[in-house]
Amino acid sequence: MKTRRNFLKLSALGGVAIISNSCFSKENESVKINDTSKNVIKPIVISTWIHGMEANAAAWEILAKKGNSIDAVEAGVRVTESDPENSSVGIGGLPDRDGKVTLDACIMDHENNCGAVACLQDIENPISVARKVMEDTPHVMLVGDGAKQFALEKGFKETNLLTNSSKTAWEKWKEESKYQPVINSENHDTIGLLALDEKGNLAGACTTSGMAYKLHGRVGDSPIIGAGLFVDNEVGAACATGVGEAVIRIAGSAIVVELMRNGLSPNDACKEAVQRIIKKHKDLTNMQVGFIALNKYGETGGYSVYAGFNYALKSSSQNEMVDAKFDRNW
Repeated sequence: MKTRRNFLKLSALGGVAIISNSCFSKENESVKINDTSKNVIKPIVISTWIHGMEANAAAWEILAKKGNSIDAVEAGVRVTESDPENSSVGIGGLPDRDGKVTLDACIMDHENNCGAVACLQDIENPISVARKVMEDTPHVMLVGDGAKQFALEKGFKETNLLTNSSKTAWEKWKEESKYQPVINSENHDTIGLLALDEKGNLAGACTTSGMAYKLHGRVGDSPIIGAGLFVDNEVGAACATGVGEAVIRIAGSAIVVELMRNGLSPNDACKEAVQRIIKKHKDLTNMQVGFIALNKYGETGGYSVYAGFNYALKSSSQNEMVDAKFDRNW
């Protein structure tokens, strides 16, 4: 089984996205969202990468007690955010080219309430700040200094996010970098987590420290509702990982949900979104994106451009890593 360490390499991006009806062919119609005869698997939780196993466990503690999906997704990704050994999420995340760790996150519940923060510094758990934005403000997103000010006002503690290991890696990068940000398999990832609770309600969360050694102020897809994450309680939920710019260009997670609305299974919906990225980018040299999805029946799926993407799945009968299907080998 491959890990996130082999996931991303150098990328070149280009092109724009369009929405097409060609993907709604009869041969792909394996799910009908209004089919009341289907058995529903609930509760269930799915998340990206191997660190999703620990995140799922935290989410499951809530779901198993008939707790709400929104509480579960927040609790799950907080585990990853607070793990200093993870260099791509929360504390310990690799910094931007100026040595500053900036965090992005978003959260969305079953009523389409959502909140997000971007380019947030010095706060360990951006997902919880995003939830406060959702619940305590009329806004969806706060960024930069404003996001930090809001977090401090809400009682979050200022924390030095740059660990010694991340600082050492950044200083080594500077020796030959000439301050040009790069994407490779060692420096970029997210955790996206989706849950369906006992009441049949969906929620999702997505959080990251973004592309290592990026330009200061760069924001990827992870905090953007409709790109890094989207939830529609009538249909399903989806989230993305990989090169954020490519996901943004096709409104990736929203597209996956709409594909499920039009009859595709979670796996086929993820596949179609990946193929849309492939079609809309002229140069796919080592460019990687992956999606996971969960529909109202508790059916799951995942798909990526290249091999190597996996996701964690937890239900009353499953607790495992799944190697996602993919379009091509490296």
